[in-house]
Amino acid sequence: QVQLVESGGGSVQPGGSLRLSCAASGFISSTYSMAWFRQAPRKEREGVAVLHRNGYTNYAEVVRGRFTISQDNSKNTLYLQMNTLKPEDTAMYYCAAGRPLYGPSWSRTSQWDYWGQGTQVTVSS
Repeated sequence: QVQLVESGGGSVQPGGSLRLSCAASGFISSTYSMAWFRQAPRKEREGVAVLHRNGYTNYAEVVRGRFTISQDNSKNTLYLQMNTLKPEDTAMYYCAAGRPLYGPSWSRTSQWDYWGQGTQVTVSS
């Protein structure tokens, strides 16, 4: 069956960096669009970055220029490189797989079929 397993979360000071990984199994990740979402306490889950199966990427405005989404097809693994982290980036981060519509709707959770269990990122001094 389809499985997504995130790793790489942790605690970091403001201005620091982390790289999240999402190992996919049960399907070939390059045949699906992949994305990262995050959810902070008492907030809705929000889209962070998407890598469509045609190679197109897009980012939430609040992370654009600081985060980079990428994929290693040989390892069936999705990554999120996060630089210049801010306290407001603190959240549980989830990866997702699916075939969303192209355009801004990628950030809607309803567009995605499969989800990982999440990895916690805490940015604090």
